[in-house]
Amino acid sequence: MHLVYPDMQLQVLPVTPFRQNCSLLWDENTRHALVVDPGGDADFLMEVIRKRGLTVDAILITHGHLDHAGGVAPLYRALAKEQGKAPTVIGPDKQDQFLLSSIVDQARHFGLPGLENATVDQYTQDGDRLELLGRTFLVRHIPGHTPGHVVFVDEKARFAFAGDTLFRGTIGRTDFPYGNSSLLICNLKEKLLPLGDDIVIMPGHGGSTSLGEERVNNPFLRAG
Repeated sequence: MHLVYPDMQLQVLPVTPFRQNCSLLWDENTRHALVVDPGGDADFLMEVIRKRGLTVDAILITHGHLDHAGGVAPLYRALAKEQGKAPTVIGPDKQDQFLLSSIVDQARHFGLPGLENATVDQYTQDGDRLELLGRTFLVRHIPGHTPGHVVFVDEKARFAFAGDTLFRGTIGRTDFPYGNSSLLICNLKEKLLPLGDDIVIMPGHGGSTSLGEERVNNPFLRAG
């Protein structure tokens, strides 16, 4: 998926056998960029970044699962070497630290090589506003899939990097020991839906949707 906005472009790059949506967002004028949820395949991501002539200022992580954060460390090293300056790694809420520090164990369980534990420069909290690429991203803490899951919302451009909270017609898995379906649904209704029906949702897997579409058609979010 490749979306073009007046002053920026967004390319969605599925990575790992989980086909997780890693997002590459860049400013067309400055060629500065950010990467959201580089779950793996760091060499592939670097090829795309080089081809487009981009400088990556930041790596954002929505939550601590391996398919969203397992490629952070190798991508960070490659970018630091290539650019001469490392990107800032911005994580989810600190409650996901235990997942970020156990990615190697998660990957071993699935038999996936090349994924590494992730460390961050900055954790986020609900209501934070991140100034990146001349844009402002609102942070919404949406626990339930994981305790520290966050969503990054560009209210001006009307899109959100939703990770594994919300998908077309469904919500993220909550069958983990730390999962909580009622908490996830409550936070989606209270913190995301009020942002407006026109917000485009870029989920962690599969195609995009909108808050308006999910408000009407998603059985977990419909009123009643």
